[in-house]
Amino acid sequence: MYSIDIDGANTPFPCAENDTVLRAGLRAGLGLPYECNVGSCGNCKFELLDGTVDNLWPQAPGLSDKDRQKNRWLGCQSRARSDLRIKLRTSEHYRAIHSPTVTAAVLTRHTALTHDISEFVFDCERTMAFSSGQYALIQLPGVQGPRAYSMSQKGGASTTMEFQVRRVPEGVGSDVLFGLKTGERVHIDGPYGMAYLREDAERDILLVGGGSGLAPMLSLARGALSTPQLGSRQVHFLYGARQQRDLCGQDLLAQLPEWSKRGHYTAVLSNHPEGEALPEGCQSGFVHDALLARHGPHLSNFEIYFAGPPLMAQAMIKVLVSHKVPMTQVHFDQFY
Repeated sequence: MYSIDIDGANTPFPCAENDTVLRAGLRAGLGLPYECNVGSCGNCKFELLDGTVDNLWPQAPGLSDKDRQKNRWLGCQSRARSDLRIKLRTSEHYRAIHSPTVTAAVLTRHTALTHDISEFVFDCERTMAFSSGQYALIQLPGVQGPRAYSMSQKGGASTTMEFQVRRVPEGVGSDVLFGLKTGERVHIDGPYGMAYLREDAERDILLVGGGSGLAPMLSLARGALSTPQLGSRQVHFLYGARQQRDLCGQDLLAQLPEWSKRGHYTAVLSNHPEGEALPEGCQSGFVHDALLARHGPHLSNFEIYFAGPPLMAQAMIKVLVSHKVPMTQVHFDQFY
C-alpha cells in the first residue's frame, strides 16, 4: 500500500499496489477528474512531482507527446510503485456518489438483442451500489486493461449486474466478452460515471441513445419511471440506429409499468434504403436532427442525457450549445 499526496491539498490517500491513481482517489472519496476511465479522453491527467509509477498503456491516446515531456500521466493508466506527490485540481463534481468496489463475477446469461448487441448478466460475489446511468469496468480474461460498459438495469444495490454491449468489429474486448461461456469469471470494478439520474430534477427527461448507448439510456428510463421523487415527469426516449435490424429497446421499455403513462419512444434510422417503407413509429435521418425537429424550441425545458458513438455525441453537443441549453442540465460520459 502506497500513499499519494495531492500537492497543496493536505489530503493524502492510500493506493493499493494493483490499483490505479485515479480509481484509488475515487475510492478514497476524493473528486479526481475523469470521464472514460480507460485512457482515451485525457481528463484524468496529473503532473508527477515525486515518486515512481508504472504506465499501464504507454500509447494511450489521452496523453500527448507534450504531456509526456511535462511529466504528465493519466490517472486511469498509472499504477504507483512508491509513495507519490502529484499535482491536479480536484472537483466536487467528480466525487463518487457510490464508492467504487471490485468484485469477482460469474456470467449467468448471454442473450442476443440484435444481430450485434447482446445482454450479459453477471452474478457478483459482492454487492455493488450504483445509480441509473452509471458504468463499470470489466476485466476480461486474457485482455490487457479493463473495458467500460454501462449497466442497463435501474440503479440500486445488487449482486446482479446487467450490461448491453455491442460487438465491435475487430474489438479485442468485445470478442472475448461475446465468447465467454456461462460460468466463466471476470472482475467488475464500479460504479463510475457522471451521467447518472438526477432524482431531484424538476424537468421532464430527454434520453438520446445510439448503438450500445442503449444500455445507460435504458437504465435511466427504468430508474426515472420507478423513482417516487420524479413524480409524473415525462420520459422522452430517442434511439438512433443505422438500419431496421439495429433497432432495439422499445419492447424493453414497453414492459415498464409506468411507460404507457409517461413514456415516449422515437426510433431514427440513418441508413434506411430510399423508397422502402419505414417501420411503424420510425423516421429516417440522424437522431440529433430528429431531436431538433421534435423538441428544438423547448430543449432548455428538459434534463438531458445521451450516449452513443463519438460522431453522435459531437452532433448532440453542437445542437445543445447552439440552443443555449445550460450544461448543468446535460449529462454524458465521454467514450471513444
